[in-house]
Amino acid sequence: MNHQRVAITAKAIQVLNQLKEKHGDLIFHQSGGCCDGSSPMILEKGEMYLDDSDVLLGQLDGVNYYMNQDQFDYWKHTHLTVDITVGRGSSFSLEIPLGVRFIIHSRLLTPEEDEVLNKR
Repeated sequence: MNHQRVAITAKAIQVLNQLKEKHGDLIFHQSGGCCDGSSPMILEKGEMYLDDSDVLLGQLDGVNYYMNQDQFDYWKHTHLTVDITVGRGSSFSLEIPLGVRFIIHSRLLTPEEDEVLNKR
């Protein structure tokens, strides 16, 4: 079975496709710091410096989803689903001018998922 750490809702894919049309190649990055806290931000590829401390969790509709290693240590036992909600966030994420923002829903990994994804 193919286990994944991240998924995306159909509503969020609609917004993601609008952003891809306007901005081209994109990345998701989930930080744990300023602005909307641990909300995922979407940025133009190359607009954010990624280094060895950024973990690639997966791809959502062709867009890489990264998280900083420090944040990943807290979230590694969860499955994340990216969704969209109405309202302006307080981040630099590209969807903000559309009057919506990306959010995450999380759940604990099943024991099988945890074993595979965290190599136990």
